[in-house]
Amino acid sequence: MQRAAASLLTFRRLGAVSGYLGGMLKREELLKLFEAAGAIRHGHFELSSGLHSGTYVQCALVLQYPRFAEKLGQALAALFSDVKIEVVVSPAIGGLIIGQEVARALPELKNSPGGGTPALFVERDGSGMMTLRRGFSLAPDQHVLVVEDVWTTGGSTQETIRVVEEAGARVVAAGALIDRSGGKIDFEVEAQSLIQLPIASYEEEDCPLCRGGSVATKPGSRYVRTVS
Repeated sequence: MQRAAASLLTFRRLGAVSGYLGGMLKREELLKLFEAAGAIRHGHFELSSGLHSGTYVQCALVLQYPRFAEKLGQALAALFSDVKIEVVVSPAIGGLIIGQEVARALPELKNSPGGGTPALFVERDGSGMMTLRRGFSLAPDQHVLVVEDVWTTGGSTQETIRVVEEAGARVVAAGALIDRSGGKIDFEVEAQSLIQLPIASYEEEDCPLCRGGSVATKPGSRYVRTVS
């Protein structure tokens, strides 16, 4: 009963924000969309960067709704309307959906096969290194937009940029739905995010939540980090 009631409340909230999805989304509207989908969570989390935080943004919860994903992709793509982009590359898994939607929203270049702007992704191999697989390839000097869901330290985006450059292509810009770094990341290319959402994060040894006896969890998994 409680789970059903919570689901009903979520869909009512989602219905409340769907009315303004027809135009360009403002920051406040974007935040309402994330909050309505339950994508902004509070607790004690260990992020993929290894840092700890009391707040976690799970973009997958808002991107699970195709119309929301489409609108977010359109809004992010609009930030790069003056940039020549021939392909979008995202790090798996977080960047997959938004990378696809950004590519869908981009104008198709001349002399393309008619399928739209390609959306590729990099993923970790058996050694843990990011790499292009599944037959994906990039042409020399091809103009690439790297797209991610959330920036905390920017590590995944930096790794993706490295893979693209090693393939001989050219990263012209990087984009993300949310930048929670407080603007501290320097990608050495044009970088834009839909939302600047500074959220405190800590090294494990400096984490006040750990000192308070709380246990950090990795969102989206059953892994629980023990407190030493």
